[in-house]
Amino acid sequence: MTDPLSSGTVAADVVAELRRRGDTVATAESLTAGLLSATIAGIPGASAVLRGGVVVYATDLKATLGGADPGRLAADGPVAASTARALALGVARNAGADWGVSLTGVAGPEPQDGHEPGTVFCGIAHRRVLSDEVVTQRWDLTGSRWEIRLTSARRALEELLTMVRADSSATKEA
Repeated sequence: MTDPLSSGTVAADVVAELRRRGDTVATAESLTAGLLSATIAGIPGASAVLRGGVVVYATDLKATLGGADPGRLAADGPVAASTARALALGVARNAGADWGVSLTGVAGPEPQDGHEPGTVFCGIAHRRVLSDEVVTQRWDLTGSRWEIRLTSARRALEELLTMVRADSSATKEA
């Protein structure tokens, strides 16, 4: 059986790149419910880089476990760039990880909080010495509930790998 998340070896490349740098990652997942963490953990050597993760499926857990500000969460909702940003940074800080990755959105089949199925926000936080950097992206995905969840996890890995590699290039040039 082939790995439905791997586009080539993206999860293995993430683990290898993080290991090479001596960096760690943590995840905060809503619609993927741990799929991203499980994919990373499926790679040999992942224990050197994966600090852990939280499944914040229920909205209130995005605040209590994920670190999202309750007022902002109430104002913006669980499916928002601000929520993805807060979750990525919160999980990185709480887990003591160099990188935090979050996924929040609507897998379907029904709309939620005014968002159509396939609306996904991904946050990637990089904890630095002087300041934290957080990038959020919105994706409008198509497919079944399972396909949206798989695609979300795969794209989060691809984005994390891109950011880690870009940071490595910047670090080498400095």
